[in-house]
Amino acid sequence: MPLSKEVRLLDSRWRSNAGWPKRLEWIEITGIRGWIGERVEFPFPITALVGENGVGKSTVLQAVAACFRGGNENFASDFFPDTPWDAIKKAELKVSMREGATSGSITSSVRKRTERWRGNEERRLRNVEYIDLRRIQPISARTGYARMAKREVKEAGFEEFDEQTMERLSRILGRNYQYARLSKTNVDSTRKVPVLTRDGGRYSGFHSGAGETAIAELLPRIVPKYSILLIDEIETSLHPRTQRRLLRDLATLCRNTESQCILTTHSPYILDELPPEGRIYLMETDGQKKIITGVSPAFAMTKMDDELYPEADVYVEDERSGTLLGEIITNSKQRDLIIRYQPIPYGAANVGRSLGAMVKEKRFPRPSIVFLDGDQPPSVGCNLLPGDDAPERVVFEGLTAKGFDGVATRLRRSQADVADACNQAMLLSDHHEWIKYAADRLSVGGQVLWQGMCAEWSMRCLPEHQANKIGDAILETIVEYGGTRHTEQPQIPVQMPLVR
Repeated sequence: MPLSKEVRLLDSRWRSNAGWPKRLEWIEITGIRGWIGERVEFPFPITALVGENGVGKSTVLQAVAACFRGGNENFASDFFPDTPWDAIKKAELKVSMREGATSGSITSSVRKRTERWRGNEERRLRNVEYIDLRRIQPISARTGYARMAKREVKEAGFEEFDEQTMERLSRILGRNYQYARLSKTNVDSTRKVPVLTRDGGRYSGFHSGAGETAIAELLPRIVPKYSILLIDEIETSLHPRTQRRLLRDLATLCRNTESQCILTTHSPYILDELPPEGRIYLMETDGQKKIITGVSPAFAMTKMDDELYPEADVYVEDERSGTLLGEIITNSKQRDLIIRYQPIPYGAANVGRSLGAMVKEKRFPRPSIVFLDGDQPPSVGCNLLPGDDAPERVVFEGLTAKGFDGVATRLRRSQADVADACNQAMLLSDHHEWIKYAADRLSVGGQVLWQGMCAEWSMRCLPEHQANKIGDAILETIVEYGGTRHTEQPQIPVQMPLVR
């Protein structure tokens, strides 16, 4: 989807280089939790780190927090302690930053060669706000709060939200709050309880939702100019609309204070709010970290889930055209694209031409590409399947010339039987009936026969450059909408269909 106004304004100012006199450029982590010197770069003022649990997202936040002095100061020993089970040695956290419009890059590090961390005094001065939303539990579940939930307990002071914070609270949560404060009690002045007023009623954090509590405790934080905000699992307890509003609020905050924000997430809604350079996927393969910048939200969700989240919609005339297209892609250099798009049958060719016009006018909110069958004339915004004829005619005739031995092997039928069934089918005047006729005589499912024929035709009859051209067309559409060019997906073996 298009970027929000808040993110577009942030992007425009960042690219103009008018601001951010303090910029964190990258961090390298060595010797901690499986990191062996990999570098994470921060090319956008809000960077979302996404990936499976345990891959190192929180480690990046903690490492950044440990590399600066000032504000709520943190040390590497706070985040990476020695324990009876873990002893950290030969570790280093190294950052590169710019300070001032004309200065070059400045690097600094904290390191633990043997028993102690070194370099704390040489760290650069910059305010860091580390916010772990994963730890924000409902008020009633927190240690030490139960004794405050009694009638005899009295309020003993509070911090009132200012007008601007009230407006942010209402905007993010989508409700009209008239008043809010963080209250202290006479039994514990260190533990604060949010108290909110809306729709004429007042209620405390003991009776509000976890999402309301998280936002009410997050917003009053004062963020000085040029800060770094580190937020772990920003979407915790927030529904999709609130996630989007919070990200947009952060974009305005970062623009106004010239701050940077690094956050971790598993939410496609958060990723969707950011441009590609603000989305970084962390993964671990063969014991090494991989950092992939510019992933699409769909790609990130596909990598983290067993379910598929296609990045693009590919419109085809019918399911048979979709199967042919899939086998063409599988036999191209872009074979990994097969899990990045979903084929959508549209029916009549005139519908496809209308969809093509919509593609040309960029009226789709997500990557979309239209294929007409090869027997259709060229049309604006559309691509043609190869062969200059209906898919059934192209495949049957191509394999007649090359032979049906490969199809027979896939179906576990004799070559003579397959050739005879297909040749007899081609005598029918309606090519749409060819598959059913041949499949019935071979006692196999029509889809099984068609997929096997498409696979053989794509390997034996279609020139490689034509297959690659089709794959490139789909990939370029994905990239145009902000997707990544390289998938990092494992190779997908070509499987022989089974007889059903």
